[in-house]
Parts: sequence; C-alpha cells; structure tokens
Amino acid sequence: MRIDNIPFGTTDWSVIAPTTHHQRVHARLRRARGDAGVATWSTQQFGDIRVRLVDYSPGYVADHWCSKGHIIFCVDGEMTTDLKDGRSFTLKTGMSYQVAADDGEHRSHTDKGARLFIVD
Repeated sequence: MRIDNIPFGTTDWSVIAPTTHHQRVHARLRRARGDAGVATWSTQQFGDIRVRLVDYSPGYVADHWCSKGHIIFCVDGEMTTDLKDGRSFTLKTGMSYQVAADDGEHRSHTDKGARLFIVD
C-alpha cells in the first residue's frame, strides 16, 4: 500500500460519531454461538483508505465471509477470525493480523467483546 495525498493530521476518536451495525445470523449459528451482537464503528476516510476504531459487543458474530484486505490491531479484548479453508486465529490485546484482498475469505466472532483498530 502506498499512502499518497493525505496531509499530516491527527484524529480525536472521541469526537468521531459512531455508527452501529447489527449482525444478522442464521438461527442455527446464533444457537451455537449466542447472540449475533453489534459492531460499532468510528470511521475516517482518507482517499481510498478507510481507518476505523471498531467495538464488537460480547457475542458478536460477523454475518458474512469477507474477502477484503485489512490490517487489524486488537486494542482490547479478544476476537477469533475463522478462514473459509478451516483455519482459525485468535487475536488478543496487543496482537494484530494482516490479510491481502482476495487472500483467504474470513469471518470474525468474539465471546467477550473486542476493540479493534482497522485499516482497509
């Protein structure tokens, strides 16, 4: 990734209005993992680069497989990301992962909740 045409700046995440995203999960999956949960995003867009501070509620389960590229840092909590090929990875506070677009469809969930810093 090359970052161009973004002047130096700072972001005060406490003043960015959050948006709430409710997950719709099939009843079978909901029974297996609990409530589908809520994701709350505070988002900044810099050209083609989206930067987010995301909170996943306890019981959050993504409602789709994602093929978008991301860099994700776990600020707090714990989140597990399952890959469609059967692999599974858990991020704990202070850990990160990165994935290129179209390199492993993935879907995340958390039992305890998590706060993530995401660049995509």
